[in-house]
Amino acid sequence: MSDGLARTLFALSDANRLKIVELLKTGPLPVGEIAVQLQLNQPQTSKHLKVLLEADIVRMEPVANRRIYHLRTEVFQGITAWSQSFEQQMVSRMVRLEAYLEQQQKSVDSEGVNKDGG
Repeated sequence: MSDGLARTLFALSDANRLKIVELLKTGPLPVGEIAVQLQLNQPQTSKHLKVLLEADIVRMEPVANRRIYHLRTEVFQGITAWSQSFEQQMVSRMVRLEAYLEQQQKSVDSEGVNKDGG
C-alpha cells in the first residue's frame, strides 16, 4: 500500500470527514456552510478540512474572505483500483477452488464406480 493511499484512508476513517466528503460530492461549499450542515463548530470543521486537504481529498479556493472547499475526485480512483485488486484476487481464488472441488468430485465419482465393480 502506498503512503498516499494510507494517508487517504486515514483521512476518511473519521465519520465527520466522511460526512464532509458526502456534502462536497454535491458541489463546492464554504467552511461555514459545511459547519452549519454538519452541526459542527467552525474550528472543528476547519480541523477536519485540514486533514482532508493534506490528504489531497479536497482543495481550497480562497474567495474574498471565504474559503471554498472542492472535492478532488482523483484520489478516489486510487481507492477504487486498490479495492478492485481484492475483488480480482477473490475471483481468482474462487476459480481455483471451483476447479479443485470439481477434481475432488471426479475422484470421488471414479472411486464410487470402481467400488461398485463398474
